Amino acid sequence: MITEKDLQEAIAECKGQRNPNASTCIKLAAFYTILDHMYGDDQKEFQSYSFAPIPTQNSMVEYDGTSDFAKRIHDKDSSEMWKLMDDLMDTLSIVNPKLYSSIMARISD
Repeated sequence: MITEKDLQEAIAECKGQRNPNASTCIKLAAFYTILDHMYGDDQKEFQSYSFAPIPTQNSMVEYDGTSDFAKRIHDKDSSEMWKLMDDLMDTLSIVNPKLYSSIMARISD
């Protein structure tokens, strides 16, 4: 797991570059986003991927939507698709916390 010290060092390295370019700025933004999400005032503990998977029965996805995503997951193992969605949501919570919160609110309604 990335420590706060690792992130601070990476940020300092980016800030110390003599001629920063777009790549440097993107990295810096990513480091700050991760730092804020993992170690911000409202985030005392970061959940990692070390949780044991929830046992599920093997079943196939039977959602017949028209999107490319829906077509690709149709007839796939649902437990594998849920693992994929869980990883996606964890990533989304770091990359775009507002969108993540919006989706979670929609699920809770």
